[in-house]
Amino acid sequence: MTPPPPAAPEPAGSGAADPLDARLPSPLVEVADERLAARGVRLALKRDDLIHPDLPGNKYRKLRLNLAAAAEAGHTTLLTFGGAYSNHLRATAAAGRLLGLRTVGLVRGDELADRPLNPSLARAAADGMRLEFVDRATYRRKAEPETLAALTDRFGPAYVLPEGGSNALAAVGAAELGRELDGEADVVAVAVGTGGTLAGLAAGLAAGLGSGSGSGSGRAEAIGFPVLRGGGFLAAEVLRLQEEAFGGRRGRWRLDDRFHHGGYARTTPELDAFAADFAARHGLRPEPVYVAKMLHGVHTLAEEGAFPPGTRVAAVITGTDPGETG
Repeated sequence: MTPPPPAAPEPAGSGAADPLDARLPSPLVEVADERLAARGVRLALKRDDLIHPDLPGNKYRKLRLNLAAAAEAGHTTLLTFGGAYSNHLRATAAAGRLLGLRTVGLVRGDELADRPLNPSLARAAADGMRLEFVDRATYRRKAEPETLAALTDRFGPAYVLPEGGSNALAAVGAAELGRELDGEADVVAVAVGTGGTLAGLAAGLAAGLGSGSGSGSGRAEAIGFPVLRGGGFLAAEVLRLQEEAFGGRRGRWRLDDRFHHGGYARTTPELDAFAADFAARHGLRPEPVYVAKMLHGVHTLAEEGAFPPGTRVAAVITGTDPGETG
């Protein structure tokens, strides 16, 4: 089933007690970065990686309302989709374990079925997720009604989450991130995989609720850094999600798709060197699939003079490098 979209963002702190015991709001920590300071730019890290040990960052924010909708509808199974290094699959499996729900993950690439599980998929399996590897042609049809009907026939009734967990409810959940940052930054940077976090973040920034110590002006800009090669197509997806969740485009947001470093879960020597240097200077090694690419984008934009002197940049840290790919 696909849940009906809510009409507007929920106010921060509303709703029933959280069964997952998340730590919100996440810390916003300013760091002394001499390279950015030389350009007149201040950097703060929005430590969403500290929200929950098993559902860090945007994964918790995007899943929260979907899990509530699944419970309200009486579902006991979550069915979702992802690639071999999907953090969403891993987070959904963890949520299922914590809440006593059965989870099924359809993984893109039937060639992976006979290979050892990578750390991301191994963690999902350890948390009880049934992994089904499907060929790429079938995977591309995953949202078609006929495909979904066949899946529910095979696995039984299930609450279906899209790839990356990005739907209207996810965008509404991610709006809380924007509300937490409203008035605290002039620019908010976030990595983009499927667009749900950026859609909600920008809407939350535009709400102007002033949850922080700032003015609550709602004028901050959100910049999304796609981690996919050719990720410019995600602009249409972000807009679609905002239309479904909030009734139209919300907030100031844009994409910069130059920092994919070869595509999803790929890297380059330049990115590896940047991540190692950032870790040496700040004691935090950024997660390589998403966060490192976003931080590299922020530093490059600063070097290009994209931010006027005095700009406050908040970078959303959705994960740290666990010492393994993915």
